[in-house]
Amino acid sequence: MKRESLLVIKIFAFLAFLNFSAQLSNAVPSEHPRKIIVFKKWYGQEADQDALLRNFGAVKIKSLNLINSQAVHLPPGAEKHLKSKSEILRIDEDLVITAVAKKIKPTPKPPHPPSKLPEKLPWGIQRIYADLVWEVTTGSMIKVAILDTGIDLDHPDLWRNIKGGINTLRPRKSADDDNGHGTHLAGTVAAIDNDFGVIGVGPEIYLYAVKVLDKKGEGWLSDLIDALDWCIDNKIQVINMSFGSLEGNRSFHDAIIRVHQAGITMVASAGNNGEDSGLIEYPAFYPETIAVSAVDEFDDFASFSSYGPQIDLTAPGVNIISTYKKGFYATMYGTSMSVAHVTGTVALILTTSPKWGYDLDGDRIWDPDEIRERLMDTAENLGLHYHQQGAGLVRASCVLFRRIK
Repeated sequence: MKRESLLVIKIFAFLAFLNFSAQLSNAVPSEHPRKIIVFKKWYGQEADQDALLRNFGAVKIKSLNLINSQAVHLPPGAEKHLKSKSEILRIDEDLVITAVAKKIKPTPKPPHPPSKLPEKLPWGIQRIYADLVWEVTTGSMIKVAILDTGIDLDHPDLWRNIKGGINTLRPRKSADDDNGHGTHLAGTVAAIDNDFGVIGVGPEIYLYAVKVLDKKGEGWLSDLIDALDWCIDNKIQVINMSFGSLEGNRSFHDAIIRVHQAGITMVASAGNNGEDSGLIEYPAFYPETIAVSAVDEFDDFASFSSYGPQIDLTAPGVNIISTYKKGFYATMYGTSMSVAHVTGTVALILTTSPKWGYDLDGDRIWDPDEIRERLMDTAENLGLHYHQQGAGLVRASCVLFRRIK
C-alpha cells in the first residue's frame, strides 16, 4: 500500500514538472519580470549558475560578479521553485532607478559657437567658495565617475577632462549622453576653466562617463550594480549618484557596501519628494553614501527637496546653469544638481592629505568616512532643521580651512 502511494506521489510530481516546463516553454522571455538571482558564496562558477538557471527557464541578462548574482528574465511560477534550491541565497527585484531632476530650461540655440560665449561662474560654485580653492587645487587627476545618462563626450567645455567611461545598458555603445542630465552634472563637477561657458567645482577633475540611465532618464538596478563593479576595477575615487528609487533591497545595499569597502566615496541625491511624501530615496538612504538635499540662492530650503534624518549635507540645487547635451547649456533644478557640488568638493579634498585629526586609521589616505566627517565638520550652518540641511551647506573652502565660522 505504501509503495502504491509513493508511486502515485511520484506520478503527480512528474506531471506537475511537465506542466511547469510547458509554462516555461510557452512564456515569452521579454515579458518575464526582471529579477536578480543571488547565489550562495560557495556557488560562484558562472557556468554552473547559467546551467541551473536554464533549468528553470530563466533568460540571462548579465552576470553581477560584485554580489555573486545574475540578472535574468524569470518566468512566472519559476521563482518559487528556484528559491527551494540549496544554491540560491535569495531572489530580489531588479528595481527601476530614475534621474533626480525637477525642471529644465534649456538655453536657446546660440547664433554663434559656444566658444564665443562669455565664461560665467555659476552662483552655486561661488556660494560654496570653490573659486577660493583653485590657487591651491583644481582637482587634477582625481577620478570621478558620473553614473547617469552619460556625458556629451564632445562638449567643448568638458571634453578635455573626460578620460573614459562605459555604457552598462549597451556595452557596445558609447557613453554619450542622449538625455542631458548627466552632462549637466559633469559641468558642475568639472567644466573647464577657459574663456567661455561655465566653470565647475574642480576644473581639472578627471571625468568618467558611466551610462546607467537611458534617454528617458531611467535604468535598472542590475545595470547600476554592473557599473559599480566597473568603478572598483577602474580605481574610481568618487561616484556621483544623482538618481534614486523609492524602493531598496538587499542586492542594492550589498553593492553599495562593497563600493564603500573599496574606499570609494559615493555622493547621492536625497530625492525631489519634498512637495509629496518627503521620502529620501535609495541609495541616499543608505548610511554608506553622503546624502544631499537642496537649497536656493537665498539659502532657503528647496520646496521640492526630500528631507529626513539621513541627510548629511545640503548644496545649491535651484537655477543651476551648466553644460548640456549637443554642446548646449541649460538651467536645471533638483537634488541631482546639489550632489554635483558635493562630488566636486570631495574631489578637491582628495588632492590633499588627511590632517587635523581626520586620518582616523592612520594610513594617510582619505577614506569615505573621513571625507564625510571633514565635510560635515566644515559645513556652514544655515539655521535650517537638521532633517533639511544635515550638518549644513557644503563648503569647498574646507580644503583650505579647518572650520568655517
